Amino acid sequence: MIKVIELKRTVTDSNDRDAERLRRELKDRGIFLLNLMSAPGSGKTTLLSRTITDLAGKARIGVMEADIASDVDALRINALGAESIQVHTDGMCHMDAGMTRSGLEGLGSDSEIVFLENIGNLICPAEFDTGAHRNVMILSLPEGDDKPLKYPLMFQKCDALIITKMDAASYFNFDLQAVKERVRALSNTIRIFPLSAKSGEGMAEWESWLLTEWENHKNA
Repeated sequence: MIKVIELKRTVTDSNDRDAERLRRELKDRGIFLLNLMSAPGSGKTTLLSRTITDLAGKARIGVMEADIASDVDALRINALGAESIQVHTDGMCHMDAGMTRSGLEGLGSDSEIVFLENIGNLICPAEFDTGAHRNVMILSLPEGDDKPLKYPLMFQKCDALIITKMDAASYFNFDLQAVKERVRALSNTIRIFPLSAKSGEGMAEWESWLLTEWENHKNA
């Protein structure tokens, strides 16, 4: 049985201030929070499942699955042995700091690394600070290589870009080099990880970055 929290619209307009406060509190509690953003169907849950499996024994991982409805993703994560919770957003298309705080309270306190799987779209989630320590964008090959041109804010806000489903590269007209150039024109610090959670290609690089960022967070 998955615990489900119904989240309502935050009552405060000072989201940026709430987010900064939450970041500090999580740091004091030894929790490293990552905000995963993408369009629906990009492979967020598949990526999380592979990451959780690969990092077993290296870190205690928790996952907040944010959706408008359903608990299918949380059940899938829970089956892997990671702590997970489903949060419903009352029809809203994003998570903010207050909603993230409520979700974390339901998740518990055992996790060292927590992933927030945000609502699937490329517009609203980029506009609201969740209080995460790192923002990660996931782009899949079938979505096309023009997304940095259409949704620049999403790429500007992220510390890392994961390009998924690389095992299917031969089936899609996707220009990886063009994506890299377009993304780096928006952010010259973003890290880019082409990978396949299905085959394992590129997973080691992503997971190494994740663990390094976690260590830096702990020692800062």
